[in-house]
This record gives sequence, C-alpha cells and structure tokens, in this order.
Amino acid sequence: MRVAAIQQTNTADLQANLDHSLSLVRDAAAQGAELVLLQELHRSLYFCQTEDTSVFDLAETIPGPSTETLGELAKELGIVIVGSLFEKRATGLYHNTAVVLEKDGSLAGIYRKMHIPDDPGFYEKFYFTPGDANCNDGRSGFTPIDTSVGKLGLLVCWDQWYPEAARLMALAGADLLLYPTAIGWDRTDEQDEQQRQLDAWITIQRAHGIANGLPVLVANRCGFEQSPADESGIQFWGNSFICGPQGEFLAQANSNNEQVLLADVDLQRSESVRRIWPYLRDRRVDAYDDLGKRFRD
Repeated sequence: MRVAAIQQTNTADLQANLDHSLSLVRDAAAQGAELVLLQELHRSLYFCQTEDTSVFDLAETIPGPSTETLGELAKELGIVIVGSLFEKRATGLYHNTAVVLEKDGSLAGIYRKMHIPDDPGFYEKFYFTPGDANCNDGRSGFTPIDTSVGKLGLLVCWDQWYPEAARLMALAGADLLLYPTAIGWDRTDEQDEQQRQLDAWITIQRAHGIANGLPVLVANRCGFEQSPADESGIQFWGNSFICGPQGEFLAQANSNNEQVLLADVDLQRSESVRRIWPYLRDRRVDAYDDLGKRFRD
C-alpha cells in the first residue's frame, strides 16, 4: 500500500491553509497514495504559543465544515485521509482531535489527543482537554480506527514520546502508527541542542515501530511561525518520515521544505518481523503492575 505524509507551511489565512492541504492531498493521490496523513492542526497557525481566549473561535464541531470538506475529497479520490482539527465538543470543552475520513467520504472515527503539554511556546493545556481514558462505548482512549486500509493507531504529537500509548494501540490491533505533529526549535537554542532534540524525536518514534513491529507515519509542519506576543517564535523542524516495522526509513523529508512524502508499506512485514522478534509473546504482564503508578517511591 502506498501511503503519504504531508509536510507543509501555514499562514494566518484558514481557507488558504485548507485549500493548500487539499491540493497536496490531491498530489499524493495522483502518485498512488491510498492513505494520506496531514500534520497537526493543519487548518491554522500553531496558536498555542500564547494563551488567548479569542482563539477558541477557531474551534469547530466534528462532524463539521472541515470533516465535510475532507470527506468529499476522500470520496472523490477514493482514499483514506487523516486530518487534525481543533474540536469544539461542547461550550467550554475543546480537544486536539485527529479525524479519519474513509474512501466513501464517511467519518470512520476520531482520536482525541491524550497527552497535553504545557511548556514555553506550547501552552496546550490552556486550549485542550485530554481525550477520555475510556470512551462512552467502553473502549480505551487508545483504540485503533478501523478503515478499508487497515486499523490505524492514531496518536498526536506529545503522545509520540510515550511508549505506553504506542503499546496500547498495538495491543488493540493497530496495523500502523500515525503521528500528526507540530514540533520545532526555539531559535535561541544552540545548534548542538537543536540537533539533539531532533534526533531524540526521530529515535523515539522509530523505537515505537520497532518495539511493536509496526510501520510508523509522522507528518510534521515546517517553516517559522512568530509568536503573537513578541519577536520569538517556533522554527518547525519538518523531518516528517515513514519507517517500517524494524525502524527502517522508507522516506524522510528535510527540515525546511514542504513535501508530499510517499512510501510503499507492506503490512505483511509486520507478521514476518513479529515472528522473529516476538516482543508481545515475551512481555511479563504479571510484573508490570507498577506501570499504573505515577512514580515508584
């Protein structure tokens, strides 16, 4: 199956951003992609650099305008599209939510970001409520979404640093792990520090693929976005990538340029890899009780 991860720059023009995303999705489909992953919050600038109540006006319902537009395109092209939206679930209740549009245009499912950061320039706790640990139908919050191209283990940005999240998706039967992302550098950091951060980000996600025997798709934005508060901002570091179940790179973007990243993924390889590296077989589930604790004092 050919898959694609879209790496793009954004502006303050919401409609222009969406139109550009749609154009890039068309480009991916024209090159044979059956599954296309868009970056985190692809409809707008990354607004979490400051805390501003007026920004909540950007949020929309799901289903809503963006899911309708993405669904129409998915149906037209006969592909599965994964988008990332600022969801208004109810008055005063907002989520950072990934959406999956099936080949027939229907909404196959959603995933609400579970881990919410709160760091300088990434004030997400002000805007987003974490996804529910258990959904209304009794499922875990870490539940893959069934689609015509496989079970998609969707996780969003800060989720990508947590091996527990990837493992739970794998245990629930995910065929692929997908990470829509918005992450970058503070430009005042020294170059060596910037490189360490980037290397850590790539390594942790490749490790999730290896530890679970699954392909991984990562779509990150690129370009500089200035903070609304001052002259600071975030240089989004791009480097979107697709890797196989042994962490092998199948495709990787650079730091600076927009790109439609394409790769051919063989889902049967997960079966082969798990036969020689049977991590799930050898897990000591009887010895992991302390994982349910915040810290072992």
